[in-house]
Amino acid sequence: MDPSIRIFGDWGTSRLRLYLRQGKSVLDRRDGPGVSALSKSPERTFLDLVGDWREAGPSGAILCGMVGSRIGWLEAPYAPCPATADDLRARVLKIEAGGLPVSIIPGLSCVNPLGGPDVMRGEETQILGALELDPALKRGRHLMVLPGTHSKWTVVEDGAITGFLTAPVGETFALLRQHSTLAAGVGADVQGSARGFAMGLARIVEKGPTLLPHLLFETRARQLL
Repeated sequence: MDPSIRIFGDWGTSRLRLYLRQGKSVLDRRDGPGVSALSKSPERTFLDLVGDWREAGPSGAILCGMVGSRIGWLEAPYAPCPATADDLRARVLKIEAGGLPVSIIPGLSCVNPLGGPDVMRGEETQILGALELDPALKRGRHLMVLPGTHSKWTVVEDGAITGFLTAPVGETFALLRQHSTLAAGVGADVQGSARGFAMGLARIVEKGPTLLPHLLFETRARQLL
C-alpha cells in the first residue's frame, strides 16, 4: 500500500463520484449510481468501480454523503452541532471492503432556527473543504449557502458548524416540473433559464413569500393566456 494514494468518494442519493488521488493530484475519476439507484449491494458496486485502481496500492477510501444513511452502505450516526473537523473525525465509521479500509464520514444534526430537527450528509464535507481552501473562513462568523436538492443555509463560527436550515428547493422544483400541471407544456429535459429565474425571484420579492402558492400558479396561467 502507498499511504500517499487514497480513494475519495461523494456518494449521494442520485449519483456517485469517485476519485483516485495521490497527494493533491487526481489520478483518475469514475462515476456510478447513487444509493437510491443501486442494482447491486453498495459494497459490490464500490468494489466493481475501483477494481483496477487497487493495482495502484491505495491505502484506503474515504466516503461522504448518503452512503452513511439508512438507505446507504452502513449508517453512520449524525454528529451534533456545533461540530468541527476533529468532531467529525472522531465519529468516522470504519469498515472494510475486499480488504480495503473504508471510512464513512458522518453527517450532522442540529436544532434549526425554527426550533425543529435538521440534518445534513455530505454538505459538512464541502464546508470543511471550503475552510481549508480559504483559511479566513475559520475566523469569525459566516453564513454559507449550499444550493441543491435540499439547499442548506449554514452558520460557521470560528471553524465550527454551529447550525443550519434546510429547504427542499431542488426537490420541490423537480416535483412541480415533472408531476404537476404547472409545467405541462414544458419538456422534462428543459434547461434552466437565468432570465426566468431572475423574473421569478423579482416577483417573489415584489409580492412576498406568503403568496408563493398563488404566484406558482401564474406559471400555468402565463402558458394559457
